[in-house]
Amino acid sequence: MAEIDHTFKILLDRFLAHILLDRGLSSNTQCAYGNDLGRYLSFLCDRDIKDPTSIRYQDIRDLIFTLSSLGMSASSLARNLTSIRMFHRFLIEAGLTDDDPTEHIDLPRKSKSLPTVLNIEEVDLLMAQPDLQTSKGIRDRAILEFLYATGARVSELVNVRPSDFSFEEGWVRLFGKGSRERLVPVGELSLKYIRHYLERERTIRRKAGRGGDTLFLNMRGEPISRVAVWKIIKTYTVQAGIRKNVSPHTLRHSFATHLLEGGADLRSVQEMLGHTDISTTQIYTHLDREYLKEVIRTFHPREQTGKRA
Repeated sequence: MAEIDHTFKILLDRFLAHILLDRGLSSNTQCAYGNDLGRYLSFLCDRDIKDPTSIRYQDIRDLIFTLSSLGMSASSLARNLTSIRMFHRFLIEAGLTDDDPTEHIDLPRKSKSLPTVLNIEEVDLLMAQPDLQTSKGIRDRAILEFLYATGARVSELVNVRPSDFSFEEGWVRLFGKGSRERLVPVGELSLKYIRHYLERERTIRRKAGRGGDTLFLNMRGEPISRVAVWKIIKTYTVQAGIRKNVSPHTLRHSFATHLLEGGADLRSVQEMLGHTDISTTQIYTHLDREYLKEVIRTFHPREQTGKRA
């Protein structure tokens, strides 16, 4: 993501001081607004917009739809739009702009089917369902942790191989749509469960069947199928008492929305999801890999809380 322009940084600092001192909002609210607006202003700088008078309706609309396409929940989209609206009203009150580009902006309609997203507590509850005293439970926990740690598609999960991992460096190589290759950081907690499965259960299953180089195998030792992964997640969702329509893609959306809600920038999340064009008007460039790892360490819920067992 582009660095925020110096002028925007000054305006953001003034706005955050205003809502804390003049409006009496809490420091937690100030922090949330700061994350939202930092991402917004960086998005604008990526478009070479560095003056508030140059911001247009289309720029804000593109950001909202970009966040929606990455899986941000409806409540978080609403908060982002509120943050942006308050910022522009502050600019008008301060005499820095005359127009409010948020005036006719609405959230994406429900008919556009905003994706289902689990909250962090629901993710923890889902992760706790597999019985780690059984072979199936060890494998299933590794599958759940992998999906949520990487934002991988189910098609990428069923094709991933042990040789695609760099356990020492904390990376996995995934092949997405159109066989596009990308490297995605994997958190320590997920790697722990994958190693446990790889060293104990996969060796046994591979000897029993025809697993080849595939990492995740069914109980017959064959490569696990997409349908089987769907059924695994459905079973544990019901077992956990979660009343949402949860699929493998739900964990992908949850991965994205939890990073964004925590303050991660758009381009990093886009890079990790393997999206080549999430906005019709914005071009994304490759990010430094160490920076992506830092994004995971800093913003992924299961890394921040360390390492839940």
